[in-house]
Amino acid sequence: MDSFVEQLKRGTEEEFTEESVWNGSAVNTTSSSLPAIYLPLLPRYLRHPTTRGRKATEFQETKEACLNYIQDALLQHQWQRAAEFMTIYLETLENTSAEKRMAAPEVIWRIGTEILCHHSKSSIEEFNYFAEQMKNLGVKRYLKVCLEHVFHLLCNGLIDEAYQNLSLAEGWRYGEQTTAQDKELKLIQAYKGLLDYYNWTKKRKAMLELDGNFADSVEQEMHSFFRQAAVNLKEIIKIPGVWDPFVKCYVDLLEFYEDYDEVRQVLSEYAYNSKFPPNPNAHVYYYQFLKRQGESKKTLMSVLKILHEIVPSHELMLEYNAMLQKSKKRKNHRLGLEIIFTLLDFAGWKEHVKAWSCLAKQIKQILVKLQILQICFTPRLHSQEGKISDSEEICEETQLCPFESMWCFGFLHAPLMFTRCL
Repeated sequence: MDSFVEQLKRGTEEEFTEESVWNGSAVNTTSSSLPAIYLPLLPRYLRHPTTRGRKATEFQETKEACLNYIQDALLQHQWQRAAEFMTIYLETLENTSAEKRMAAPEVIWRIGTEILCHHSKSSIEEFNYFAEQMKNLGVKRYLKVCLEHVFHLLCNGLIDEAYQNLSLAEGWRYGEQTTAQDKELKLIQAYKGLLDYYNWTKKRKAMLELDGNFADSVEQEMHSFFRQAAVNLKEIIKIPGVWDPFVKCYVDLLEFYEDYDEVRQVLSEYAYNSKFPPNPNAHVYYYQFLKRQGESKKTLMSVLKILHEIVPSHELMLEYNAMLQKSKKRKNHRLGLEIIFTLLDFAGWKEHVKAWSCLAKQIKQILVKLQILQICFTPRLHSQEGKISDSEEICEETQLCPFESMWCFGFLHAPLMFTRCL
């Protein structure tokens, strides 16, 4: 691990030639004798580097063999071995091939990050240094490296350092801003908004615990974090995509300040805008908000109806079924029964006691109605038996079946699976 970092620090100071490679600074082997192993994290176009028809030099063959060894070590979680080969592979930055020079920084960034994240002797200082070097190796991937650096800092609990890196990345500019850079910049701002939301929640908790002038001061700071977070979060959720964490934080901010109209508009747009990809969570958030606002059952059922079409196995289908059963319309009762049957068709619900109890309750209601029907119908059936026996042809044509035969087939008895529930 130490040699990996030291080699990286000397990357711009030392020059490597093909002669030094064959004097012992590289592995003298060819890729033809190696198994076909590749790193899943690498993009497809980087897994098997090519020379576009030109005959590969010994230097290039050596580096490809070295990359195969690194990938093999990564797949086997041999982080120290991968780090040792990585010090050799860093020489690809000096390769005279333009294609190799373009591909090498991304390969080194992805593999180096993987090693530093898992190596037992890796430190946050080493990762920070490596990330800064990777940012300077290619301007096209500067914002991507910044984001990954921020994620690593957050995983290690370094919130302030992550926020500082996001602020620096937010102000980064290089040449004419492309569409890809604009989207990445929006993402940088969105994650900065998440950290502003995190600071806002801390100030909110502190304000509730304080009184007097101290509470007023904290409230001002909290409102400052609210404005910063709201601006960045609002921008990212305008772009078609799945932005669940950002939407939830933005809704929490707006609800705290009782801006319910904005919440309704944001969640409705997030759930029903055709430009956004289908997202069950969007409908769940909208339903939960409407439920908190005390909306009518009809409105709630209209939201759950669309959710049922997208994910018929969602846990909210139990609530949807309960609403339908309380309805006065017969078609809603039938729909509720269909929903609960569909729910139980999924493997995850096979042993769900509450779902089976709901089905048992509905079937029991149906059986009670059938029992009442039998009580009313049986005397009239017996009164007609004499007339029917006088004409066998009528019996054959009508195919009448006495209710007693229905009992034999169990139509008026609960199925065995519902015995415990009933």
